[in-house]
Amino acid sequence: MKQVDYILSGGTVVTMNESFDVFRDGAVAILGDEIVAVGERETILRDYSAAEVLDCTGTYITPGLINAHTHVPMTLLRGLADDLRLDVWLMGYIMPTEREFVNPSFVRLGTKIACAEMIRGGVTAFADMYYFEKDIAAATAEVGMRALCGESILKFPSPDAESYEDSLAYIEEYLQEWQGHPLIRPALAPHAPYSNTEETLRRTTELAAKYNAPMMIHVAETQQEQDDNMRDYGQTVVRWMKSLGMLEQRVLAAHCVAVNDSEMRQMSRAGMRVAHCPSANLKLSSGVAPVQLMLDNDIIVGIGTDGPASNNDLDLFEEMRLAALLAKIHRNTPTDLPARAAFLAATRHGAKAIFMDDITGSLEPGKKADVIVVDANTLHNSPKFELNPNAVYSQLVYATKGSDVQHTMVNGRWLMRDRQLLTVDALALMEEAQHFARRVDEFLSAREEDLLSKLAAVSGGLERGESFEIQVKVRLSNTSAVEELLDNEHVKVRRSIHYRQFDTYFLFGEEFVRYREDDTIGGNGEVTSVRSRLTFTENVKERHFHDMIVLSRSRFYSEADRPVRFYREYFQSPREVELHKDRQRWHIDYKGVLFYVNVDQMLKPRTEELYIELKARTWSIKDAEQKADYIREMLAIMELTPADVVRQDYLAITGVME
Repeated sequence: MKQVDYILSGGTVVTMNESFDVFRDGAVAILGDEIVAVGERETILRDYSAAEVLDCTGTYITPGLINAHTHVPMTLLRGLADDLRLDVWLMGYIMPTEREFVNPSFVRLGTKIACAEMIRGGVTAFADMYYFEKDIAAATAEVGMRALCGESILKFPSPDAESYEDSLAYIEEYLQEWQGHPLIRPALAPHAPYSNTEETLRRTTELAAKYNAPMMIHVAETQQEQDDNMRDYGQTVVRWMKSLGMLEQRVLAAHCVAVNDSEMRQMSRAGMRVAHCPSANLKLSSGVAPVQLMLDNDIIVGIGTDGPASNNDLDLFEEMRLAALLAKIHRNTPTDLPARAAFLAATRHGAKAIFMDDITGSLEPGKKADVIVVDANTLHNSPKFELNPNAVYSQLVYATKGSDVQHTMVNGRWLMRDRQLLTVDALALMEEAQHFARRVDEFLSAREEDLLSKLAAVSGGLERGESFEIQVKVRLSNTSAVEELLDNEHVKVRRSIHYRQFDTYFLFGEEFVRYREDDTIGGNGEVTSVRSRLTFTENVKERHFHDMIVLSRSRFYSEADRPVRFYREYFQSPREVELHKDRQRWHIDYKGVLFYVNVDQMLKPRTEELYIELKARTWSIKDAEQKADYIREMLAIMELTPADVVRQDYLAITGVME
């Protein structure tokens, strides 16, 4: 009789091996960190003796579940900004908070909270993508879980890297340090094609090849992502990745909600793996991934929770159930993604998805002892029928809860016995997390009260200096006056541009943010280019000159890199108005000084009058006084008098704001 450390005896053993063997009265023998035997209880107890024989009668003994995609430190951001679109949630709240707070202590705390939650829900291995991944790996190993840990790479500064070059240097060191660890496999994680550049993706791919390391990346999470990629690169996301050589490496792609048939065939040929995240895709309204079509194309699909800030839990039993249900509604076919296929995606195929199927994902001799024991005698799982051999998978997927997990073992080590965590103090972690939450509340509350700070949080291209402008607006009855100015001996025309401008004002009392889209109009009336900008200002003039020329201030201006819908949902202003106008603009030198001349006609609300604006940037009172004098001279050239001056802005002129 062979001696082992543990025998799990008497439960229904669901092996998830290639034959899908199920032993109704089975047992599992474990020695050290490995499974040495799986079979009928009578046979195992005849051939093996153990230091401990655990009676598992009335349970399911299954492989530990695999969470194929998550961001574990984001437990600390759980519930921070719910019920928002993906871009508003990510760019408006999550990333600004991460920039302020994410550091090694943050990720270690968040990781341990996530590990505790997953252990209680029967998860034994996961794939993570975040910052400071060395610290995430260390915290995970300390708790005793198994993980594929991918260090994030982005084209812009992140909490742990000022540049992508810094990220790549960090990753190379990280890959060298963690190669060969019994629990952790290091990986590279370019966040997404849209958050990287061609160069960053190529260099990441080269590094993956050098170290034979897997890559994780978000792919086609929304249709908008596909549309943007077609606009920018003329290719769908997966085909663009292929053109960069990425598909020659081992790739785990998260989401894949919007991949098409052609892309799925390409993914299959390349051996890409997919992490399906049903809850997060629903919560963020990203869509439903075509999981059954992927399986039909022989793509390996695992199931992930995504990060706790976008789910908001790490319960893989819930994800399995939801994945099976959504697959059926996607094609209105109830036979799509049956329970056994869903459980396979969370076990053996989940292990394949995270490139660990050589050691985990099924109960087989030679595999690592990653095992969970699940209570089968619960009210919500009664009664049980055995006529259909696949009934056990229906019970596990459609009726079992994460809270039914009694014991969790990873690598032959108990991490939970009888619902008691053995390697982590959950109560202490919860107390520390609540202290952190209070700090985040204070940070965001202060930002919400300061419009400039809230805008700066989503304006990566912010020009932080204040902008002062000297200007006058005059009602124009005859366009020949403009010709008189442009033909004047002191005027040199640098440039002439024709625009249609679409302004959206988000009004906050005396302050407002203006979103402007400038469509440049060509000679044949076609739109030749589009540019969008943000301006934040106060409805207060700094000073008047000659009783008609004003000095105004814009507290900041920047490129607007997101659609107006984003800013509408992000700011939630108490009032919003739109102005559209046709503008002919000239850049002129008057006596060697740059001025802008605008001739405007309002299109929305429609007015028949024309207006001319003369304006110039300024930086001092003395400079403003001189430019005000020049503006008065130019008005005289056009024979425009103070009586023609309009002292209201367009908001007031059109009557949309009184």
